[in-house]
Amino acid sequence: MEYVVACIVGYLLGSVPVSVLVARGHGVDLYATGDANPGAWNALEQLGWARAWPAFIGDGLKGLLAGIAGLVAGDVWVAYAAVAAAMIGHAFPAFARLRGGKSVMTFVGGALVLAPLAGAIALALLAVLTPTRGGFALGARVGVFAFPLLQLATSPVEHVAATGGLMCLIGARFLASRSGRATSATDEAPTT
Repeated sequence: MEYVVACIVGYLLGSVPVSVLVARGHGVDLYATGDANPGAWNALEQLGWARAWPAFIGDGLKGLLAGIAGLVAGDVWVAYAAVAAAMIGHAFPAFARLRGGKSVMTFVGGALVLAPLAGAIALALLAVLTPTRGGFALGARVGVFAFPLLQLATSPVEHVAATGGLMCLIGARFLASRSGRATSATDEAPTT
């Protein structure tokens, strides 16, 4: 029963379209601008850091709170299920006609609960790399991809495998968005 409760809570948290609401507050429709992804990264590109940071915090909080709810309801495995549900909620939100983002920031927030030390080190990597030439984009990518490697040193291998499953959700969303863009480009191409 704890899995069911944690997954429902996680999905509902994930379904709150934080980035869309933040952008809308500044008069921007994320579905119609940039890459049309209703996530924090598109909010950053459209609004700039000074106005987009609440989107990053909000999307991260969805995973963080879901993970905490899972730990309260059961154990780390329930927390993994809750974070997965939050990521699915972010990708297919009940409150936004199932049109969601890629779940990266929701994963980041959940990672801080699932493996706090590895998550803190990954955030430190982000902080160190952001002022470099590669900027925030480089820091974010390095932090996310370093997380499972860091987790290998701090958590049981079974947890790292579960993290791989969560990262597969993100990969699937990236693949779906690429194929969606390719399909729409084909649909828009003139036929002869």
